[in-house]
Amino acid sequence: MSKPRSESDLSDQLDSNLTYRLKEISDLKQAILDANPLNRDVLLKALIALSYAHWEGFVKFSAQKYFEFIALRKHSYAALNPQFYINSFLVRLGSLHQNKPNIHERANLISEILSSRENRFSYLHPTLINTGSNLKFEIFKEICLICGIDHSKFSNKENFIDVILLKRRNSIAHGDKSVVSISEMDELANETIGLMRSFKNELENRIYNREYLVI
Repeated sequence: MSKPRSESDLSDQLDSNLTYRLKEISDLKQAILDANPLNRDVLLKALIALSYAHWEGFVKFSAQKYFEFIALRKHSYAALNPQFYINSFLVRLGSLHQNKPNIHERANLISEILSSRENRFSYLHPTLINTGSNLKFEIFKEICLICGIDHSKFSNKENFIDVILLKRRNSIAHGDKSVVSISEMDELANETIGLMRSFKNELENRIYNREYLVI
């Protein structure tokens, strides 16, 4: 896929990625309605698995494209929202904490933090948006923070993300006889689609309003 060199490029790529996900969810819903009642339970379980997969996949794809777009702008950290500069040190701070660094190593990191604001943002460490196949609400909150999004806008979806999508997906993946009712089908699909659209809108608003820059 080409790089998102403009705002419209980014929107087109997010739209295209979301469209194919919506089509797959819609196609599976129709297959459930058309299926013999004896076969519906399996397809309803598949809808849970597919909905979760698209939720996780779209968040990861969209966040990666968002940072790729901004990296192409070649702004200095000083010109960007402070979260970009914070992001640039998060992985190293975690590594230092695990390795119990000596005073010299800690002093060097602090010196770098204080002196490299004029460096250009060109890369986001992939682990910062690594969902780990476990995109629970707490991890989603962290991704929102990395992206500069207010996670409280999604707080009313915490139960849906953790219980309806993730917990049921895990139950199905582990072979448990999780029951999914056909009466839940529309709500499941609509809530998942709504979450993906909302996350996309938040990223696009930051791009079009240039909220990624220092105001």
